[in-house]
Amino acid sequence: MLETSPLYAEHPQDVLHHWLRWRAEGPAALVVITAIEGGSVRDQGSLMAVAPDGRRSGYISGGCIDADVALRAREALESNQTVRLRYGAGSPFIDMPLPCGGAIELAIYPDADEAIIRACHDRLAARKPAKLRLPGLAAAPTYFPKLRVRIAGRGADALALARLVQASGYELALQLRDGEDVEEARLAGLHAVMALKSPGDLPAFADDPWTAFVLMFHDTDWDLALLKQALLGDAFYIGSVGSYMTQMRRRERLAADGVSAAAIEHVHGPVGLVPSTRDASMLAVSALAEIIAGYRQALHAPFEETAILLLAAGQSRRFGNGDKLLAPLNGKRVIDHSARALADEPVAARVAVVGPDHADRRAILEAAGWQVLENPEAQSGQASSIRSGLQSIARMDRVKHVIILLADMPYVPDAHLHSLRVTMEDGAPAALSIANGVLCPPSIFAREAFAALLALEGDAGAKSVFKSLSGTRTVELYARDAADIDTVEDLAMVSTS
Repeated sequence: MLETSPLYAEHPQDVLHHWLRWRAEGPAALVVITAIEGGSVRDQGSLMAVAPDGRRSGYISGGCIDADVALRAREALESNQTVRLRYGAGSPFIDMPLPCGGAIELAIYPDADEAIIRACHDRLAARKPAKLRLPGLAAAPTYFPKLRVRIAGRGADALALARLVQASGYELALQLRDGEDVEEARLAGLHAVMALKSPGDLPAFADDPWTAFVLMFHDTDWDLALLKQALLGDAFYIGSVGSYMTQMRRRERLAADGVSAAAIEHVHGPVGLVPSTRDASMLAVSALAEIIAGYRQALHAPFEETAILLLAAGQSRRFGNGDKLLAPLNGKRVIDHSARALADEPVAARVAVVGPDHADRRAILEAAGWQVLENPEAQSGQASSIRSGLQSIARMDRVKHVIILLADMPYVPDAHLHSLRVTMEDGAPAALSIANGVLCPPSIFAREAFAALLALEGDAGAKSVFKSLSGTRTVELYARDAADIDTVEDLAMVSTS
């Protein structure tokens, strides 16, 4: 694809690409935004690469401090010392205030480990989420693959959108029917052009969660075949051009061909934020704006297709006479802490399982927004609670993963649940936490593992299914965060008040 302009490269993949290229010539500095306060042009984790001769790739502000940061990076290359800087409020650089009134903290690495940089770059290039694990970073930033737009169509509309996508630095997959359009695309310098032969012989293409598919045909046979193919993939956005009447006819044909109503609802149409645009260039801008909005939502709603299953049916047999989940812990009850899991994230479902004598637990969880199910067989062991909750979740077509949490583990942070979710982007069937070398909850399972979970018996938990699968992952969980509460002594050990 056409290389993004180095100076204002935005995506980490592009910045790391330039860093690697310059590193092959000699030392190169990598700048990472480590913290932001108040308003900021760029997100935490944004990158800049700086070569010794002053070449730059990426930016970290709206032009307020980039030149000074590049100068400091060149100085760091000379001293070969990692540098940490703060700009804006509370900064020693009083002559460079940030107009937004906030603050930016950053780290400059003059000799970052090339293997770490290459591993992060290569995962992004392979369209997989990646973490940049550099020494001294409190939290490794997570990056997601570039927005990719797959366009299937013909004529001016398809070519106009393709030109805009490529000029914006996004990935492009362009599927055209006519030889004339294919030739025009190549003359325009458009890359990744595929010729469509027939509706019955479509090129194989796997849309991933960072791909938008746009249908720009006005042909019944092509419409049906291409939309059905797109609906089988994982594209975060599927759109089609045409009037509202055209969209209704497409929906009817999809339904008649056996496509479910739930799947058909994923097709946007007419595409674009601005209705009834009749110029190809305006349609392109309108459509890309809608796609970008969907991409941002996809990045910020990673649990949209993930259900959360909270197991809260334990009998508290080892906790004396009280209910361990109702015991006070740092000003709240234990269950209050657990019920806050991903409270600010849109998720596919929040399902909690309690026992038949747990009216107080039920009331607390329902007040916190959970769908609460009663497991009449709770005394038989954890397997029955997993089955109770998962039977409900498995009926939800949109759910692709389930995170299983235990209510007596009150300190599991949301960041850890994000890390579990990210591991599944490789197509892994499951991921389990590991603390001090010991496998432990919480866990996440892909839909393909639901049948094995539903077959659990007795006191067997999710760990037994995890061990039976191949290609699984583990995610490190700090020992403090992995604490579970079974006894009064456990509670006293984890309490900080």
